[in-house]
Amino acid sequence: MLAAALAANLVGAGLFALSMDVHWEQARPGTAYPVRMARVLRVLGAACLVVSLLLCLRVDHVSMASLVWFMALAGAALAVAFTLSWRPRWLAPLVAWIPARPAMTSR
Repeated sequence: MLAAALAANLVGAGLFALSMDVHWEQARPGTAYPVRMARVLRVLGAACLVVSLLLCLRVDHVSMASLVWFMALAGAALAVAFTLSWRPRWLAPLVAWIPARPAMTSR
């Protein structure tokens, strides 16, 4: 269950990052950023973090679970930050369900 909690933290942090247009462009270059999807990505990211907290609470008592969850949250944020700086396209599978539309370029 802790592995699932860690994975949920990682997915949640990734979805939060991809809800920003700069990171969207890094992960899916050349595709349009769906502005209306930003709120959906944030809600899904928050849901993943809540699921992660609930999984941690299921495994340990409250004080240990909250510590484990918070440390996993920090680790997930660091992992997503490193991924964005090294291989941002690795986050693209998190939003593969969003259809890719070509970005409009202004001249």
